[in-house]
Amino acid sequence: MHAIVASGNDPLSWENVAEIHPGSGQILVRISAAGVNRADLLQAAGKYPPPPGASDVIGLEISGTIAALGEGVTGWSVGAPVCALLAGGGYAEYVAVPAAQVMPIPDGVSLHHAAGLPEVACTVWSNLVSTAGLTAGHLVLLHGGSSGIGTHAIQVARALGARVAVTAGSADKLALCRELGADITINYRDEDFVERVRAETGGSGADVILDLMGAAYLDRNIDALATGGRLVIIGMQGGVKAELNIGKLMAKRAGVLGTTLRSRPVDGPGGKAEIVADVMANVWPMIADGRVKPIIGAEFPIQQAQAAHELLTSGEVTGKILLTV
Repeated sequence: MHAIVASGNDPLSWENVAEIHPGSGQILVRISAAGVNRADLLQAAGKYPPPPGASDVIGLEISGTIAALGEGVTGWSVGAPVCALLAGGGYAEYVAVPAAQVMPIPDGVSLHHAAGLPEVACTVWSNLVSTAGLTAGHLVLLHGGSSGIGTHAIQVARALGARVAVTAGSADKLALCRELGADITINYRDEDFVERVRAETGGSGADVILDLMGAAYLDRNIDALATGGRLVIIGMQGGVKAELNIGKLMAKRAGVLGTTLRSRPVDGPGGKAEIVADVMANVWPMIADGRVKPIIGAEFPIQQAQAAHELLTSGEVTGKILLTV
């Protein structure tokens, strides 16, 4: 089969690799499209190796059709359209994935566009709801509101009845966030998000903050939290080390949590199987009735994966980037 190969500083290339077969409990999917994520950029640069036992091929989410079923897999049939959350292997013609991480295509979504859902849906639901307890009436602050994670999180939060504040770096990106339901839009280039959130909440702050920046925003995020609030850090674009003022955190009875998705086990509490099941039960109905939709910013043939990575690196894209196979 063919797959994208990352070789050091060389451009990504579409090459022949060894074919794969489904193991026990796995489903082999013929890939139609793959989503592009920042983790893919890090892996291509040699900075984010796959978890033990995962494919060395880049790619954390795909859509396609079932090509074969591994031993012990029931409830699925060859030829069925599906999407899947992966630990790796998505930039290819085929991928073998644990059956518990495979999902039907939500009603109303095309096969290709479904590739932009698994990673964002699982990330958003597991962090905003399962970890931070976001519910109706809460205010959530989303950094990177026009990103793939951000555009999905806006819609899910609104569907839950929460108020939404976002940060982004341009008027066009903020306009998209408003169209998707954001109540408060903040241009981080010329506005202090702490002051704005406090002003919009009568000084109380955000109940939940979902952060992609890490160290660079840590202290200001705590300033923006409400009493009893939860800061969930899912990215480190702004660095990995920062000083934490424990006194401010204790005074607010607040919490700082860091999570990842890729390295979680398939099974067990908080595992991928549990998250995928929660997403199908809670988010797929939101998509089926139109409250949530995938936001696709660009599509490239998979042979142009290098160009797709360069676009994501540039920051000049909103929503998800897809690679079509």
